[in-house]
Amino acid sequence: MAATKDYDAAAALAVFHESRTGVRGLVESSATAVPPVFLTAATPSPQSPGTTAFAIPVVDLSLPRSDTVALVRAAARSCGFFHVINHGVPAGVVDSAVSAARAFHEQPRAARSSLYSLEPVGAVAYSTIPNAPEQGAPPLPWRDTLRVRFGPGEAPDLGCLPAACRDALQEYQRSLTEFGKEMAGLLSEALGVGTERLEQAMQVEGWLMVCHYYPPCPEPARVVGSLEHTDPSLFTVLAQDGVGGLQVRRDDGNGGGGEWVDVAPVTGALLVNIGDVLKVVSNDELKSVEHRVVIKSTQDARVSIALFFNPAKRDKSDLFGPLPELVTAEKPARYRSFTVQEFMSSRREHGHSRSSIEQFKVSSSQ
Repeated sequence: MAATKDYDAAAALAVFHESRTGVRGLVESSATAVPPVFLTAATPSPQSPGTTAFAIPVVDLSLPRSDTVALVRAAARSCGFFHVINHGVPAGVVDSAVSAARAFHEQPRAARSSLYSLEPVGAVAYSTIPNAPEQGAPPLPWRDTLRVRFGPGEAPDLGCLPAACRDALQEYQRSLTEFGKEMAGLLSEALGVGTERLEQAMQVEGWLMVCHYYPPCPEPARVVGSLEHTDPSLFTVLAQDGVGGLQVRRDDGNGGGGEWVDVAPVTGALLVNIGDVLKVVSNDELKSVEHRVVIKSTQDARVSIALFFNPAKRDKSDLFGPLPELVTAEKPARYRSFTVQEFMSSRREHGHSRSSIEQFKVSSSQ
């Protein structure tokens, strides 16, 4: 125990971040054990008997519109996650983006270290982003992230990225923007408020992309890829390789935390999940579900790309809350209105905690 007491986590974190090479740098140095700043006692083994497979709903966009809307409605209300197939985004565009994300993280450390920054500066930043709201509080995730911001305002300067990576990610973002507009319309119809209602209310845009890289780990059961969290978005679209590791928490039906279930990758599909903002706007009609990533492999790195769709309306006068059409005497507003700035400040304060939206809830006694 003496070694544990003498261990200086803050100093170890500083040394790690000063290396500017991320978790990938540990793999490159042939580390055979996990440094203490990554260790967590709360992470179950990926092989835990409490973790089971679960069939995430599938939405086929080639079906008649009414059938597609029904599938989206059922999935968004019951599970909060769904795979989308026949989505119209060329497979080559998705595959190229995932390959480009992998190539960025696996390029020589000198090439990627110049972009290492815990604070998002400019359009591009690369780092091992801490799990906790207190910057750097352990455990660190076994994950490196490339963040690319495509707006608002003028086209971002992505010149610091390798050309092949830059071109692939830009093309993917352009294609996903069209898909995101289509998804916003489907979700709007699923809420029964008309195809254009969400777009009219908030101008849906996919400006923030995060390219996650989960290196192979010598002790997968002792680390976490990402802690359990919900997304601070209207909805998120995820592309991923076939390694796996994403898990969602099933609702136990009693308002408590249910079991964790694996989300098996589906070849050719995009994965959509409902975020906290849409949960609020829908007045709790749609579910924003906790999810996490566990490390599955000692040999293979997992790569995923998340594009977060959020309101483009961000002035101080732009307030978001339950849509008036979804508020009735039988189901009054569950949340008060707030600005995007207020919501994101809460998110930064609470980190991944569910309390980042709980504080906007309206008391039942009011």
